[in-house]
Amino acid sequence: MADSTLLLSQVDLAESKSTPPPNQRQLASLDSRIEQYIGDFGWSQFLLAVLVSMAWIFDGQQTFISVFTDARPTWHCTDQLGDESSSSCNSVSNICRLPKNSWTWDWPAHTSIISEWSLECAASIVTGLPASSFFMGCLVGGLVLATLADSSLGRKNMLFLTCLTMSLSSLLTVFSINIWIYSALRFVCGFFRSTIGTCSLVLATELVGKRWRGQVGVMGFFCFTLGFLSLPAIAYMNIGLSWRYLYLYTSIPGIIYSALVRLFVRESPRWLFVRGREEEAIVTLKSIANHSNLTWSFSGLSSFEQETGNDNIFSAMKILLETRWALRRLSAIMVMGFGMGMVYYGMPLGLGDLAFNLYLSVTFNALSELPSSLVTFFLVGKLNRKGSIIVFTSLSGVCSIMCGLKGEEWRRLQIGVELVSFFSACTATNILFIFTIELFPTLVRNSALSMVRQALVLGGVFSPMLVTAGRGDGFSPYTVFGLVIGCCGLFALCLPETRGRALCDTMEEEEHNEKAASNGVGDV
Repeated sequence: MADSTLLLSQVDLAESKSTPPPNQRQLASLDSRIEQYIGDFGWSQFLLAVLVSMAWIFDGQQTFISVFTDARPTWHCTDQLGDESSSSCNSVSNICRLPKNSWTWDWPAHTSIISEWSLECAASIVTGLPASSFFMGCLVGGLVLATLADSSLGRKNMLFLTCLTMSLSSLLTVFSINIWIYSALRFVCGFFRSTIGTCSLVLATELVGKRWRGQVGVMGFFCFTLGFLSLPAIAYMNIGLSWRYLYLYTSIPGIIYSALVRLFVRESPRWLFVRGREEEAIVTLKSIANHSNLTWSFSGLSSFEQETGNDNIFSAMKILLETRWALRRLSAIMVMGFGMGMVYYGMPLGLGDLAFNLYLSVTFNALSELPSSLVTFFLVGKLNRKGSIIVFTSLSGVCSIMCGLKGEEWRRLQIGVELVSFFSACTATNILFIFTIELFPTLVRNSALSMVRQALVLGGVFSPMLVTAGRGDGFSPYTVFGLVIGCCGLFALCLPETRGRALCDTMEEEEHNEKAASNGVGDV
């Protein structure tokens, strides 16, 4: 291993020959020294990234748990004595027009909120309220909590608090006595869930060098898939038992995980430096790199001019909205996120309308996220961000429209084209998250990524409404999903390409790169 003094002198020599202004040289020095001493990807970084990424497991479980807990149970006809009834009742009858004693549920009433609270004849807006409340909670929570990880709390504390409160609210859901309390608790769960994936993704990627940034980001996507995939397994083992057990089995592990985050996860050294907390940043880097002379090596950065702004929780958002190039980028990626969110959240909610087993449909959709994550993991370093998003959103749109075509021959192909559409939407979403991390500097990165997730959730808010409306009016929500994601994906053309770029830390540094790219100089 080369002597650290020699390495430091080489960095300083390179900086002395560069042309950017002094603050720009300090930023370059910070980035180069962090990567120089902790490396691109070591064992300490790997273990931290795995632990941080596990938050996505519980995020995925709470996102799609309503597919099973809020499902409409199957039923069969009986007469008053419990025997098979006459032809006045059959499998295509409307149970709301049948005498109560002429039919019964196939499973005990407590297996779903629909049967337990006798909601089989309730309006679609009532039965869809819990799912919509969850996504509305995500939307509100994202707006309120988005900037806390960039301003006062930081990545680690925000991840701990949101994961803990989400799990506690999920645990309280077990004690719901009606759909109104249940929906309110789902809103609270969504409120605190809104920034978990964002904090996890940003924290994990800021702990490694640019070479492994995309691959580390994909680790979170794998964990989200694992959480999604665990749901049909838990639900299948829970057949015949109360829907409340699903919330119990997913909330308690989340509480335990929150304690592990509090004890073992380190704060992002990049965020600590930007916030002016140099001593804490150096301690964190020491724990990762295990260099005894790290304090001396970073002492030259004491004059680093942190762009802390103020402690207002909305300061990062204010910076995003007041900077023209940042607002342009944020608007484009949010439009893309809205289209992807409609498909990503809407398709699993509409699986019950397909001519296929619900448990297998959900399992196949969850499994389709695995190849999506693998494609992102192995090709993220080679794929251009803009072109990849346009290709995958277009493919998802075409396949989604095919799901909405009528006819018996199309019904046989529905589950196949639905899986391709969902896979493409997942892959586009994965790339969009990594793209967002590369588009914005450390100072506002978490806030920008939170806003992208808000756009996805906004698409999710409309999805249950479209699915339930389609059941009553006969139109296919898949057609709407396809048109929206296909059009929204084209907004990638408005953004600069970021593949292979180093992460920036301040707005000035990113603006310098923006101007250099506009003048044809390229990134610095």
